[in-house]
Amino acid sequence: MTVSMTGFAARKGQGAGYTWAWDIRSVNGKGLDLRLRLPDWIDGLELALRAELSRALQRGNVSLSLKATRDAGAEGAEPLRLNPATLSAVLSALAQIEDAAMAAGVTLGQPTSADVLAARGVIDAASTDTDPTPIRTALLADLPGLLSDFRAMRAAEGAALNSVIAAQLDKITDLTQQADTEATARRDAAPATLRDALTKVLVNAEGVDETRLAQELALTAVKNDVTEELDRLRAHIEAARDLLTEAGQVGRKFDFLMQEFMREANTLCSKSQSLSLTRIGLDLKTVIDQMREQVQNVE
Repeated sequence: MTVSMTGFAARKGQGAGYTWAWDIRSVNGKGLDLRLRLPDWIDGLELALRAELSRALQRGNVSLSLKATRDAGAEGAEPLRLNPATLSAVLSALAQIEDAAMAAGVTLGQPTSADVLAARGVIDAASTDTDPTPIRTALLADLPGLLSDFRAMRAAEGAALNSVIAAQLDKITDLTQQADTEATARRDAAPATLRDALTKVLVNAEGVDETRLAQELALTAVKNDVTEELDRLRAHIEAARDLLTEAGQVGRKFDFLMQEFMREANTLCSKSQSLSLTRIGLDLKTVIDQMREQVQNVE
């Protein structure tokens, strides 16, 4: 089933003397881009998280943040000690940012004390100089629940995408049939059109090789035939429907298929030689472009 690259999940947990909160979200991307915001005192956590996320996800720009605080009543817990110099520098930087935003007419949300504490160096390293192994183990044990919720949302978004893309494929199928009907009518009228054109040319020209001229007109008719384009459009429609039911990563396949859809629609318009067929071709391009926007969210 189709999986979306758009998703969000949040989770809170407690263990090993700490309380923590996860936040993970993603949008579409060409590959897998992981951006992690983690407490820097938990050694080895980032490497382990990147490995787990890479196994669970295939594509998307993924942002994961984690805030962890020591429980006040935990055994061996010590009051956090602030680094005054770093805290002053952080607050000064925040003030400069706010002044620049106001000058530009931009309104920013006020940072919380937790945001300030999360800045690197605000908490004295000595106050967190404990063995990070228990908290790292507890966090990694909690991670599968977060990823399960995250994948569930991406799957739900994918189901909605599936319905939208399927409906767009139905429109493309209908337009392809309309184009076929119009092309057939044009093909049936082609002999008479060619004879009329040939007669007009011969009336106004002297010394023209009638056989040669007839061959050229017939060749023009062949060049304007859109049968192959319509056949390829039907093949692309079937391939796209198969991708909607295929398990695993299909986004890149869809991306390539959309290029092929648009190629055939462009060729159909260039060879139409008919106002009605051109209109159908333009409608096809519109629906294909709309579908391409949806496909860009498929993992």
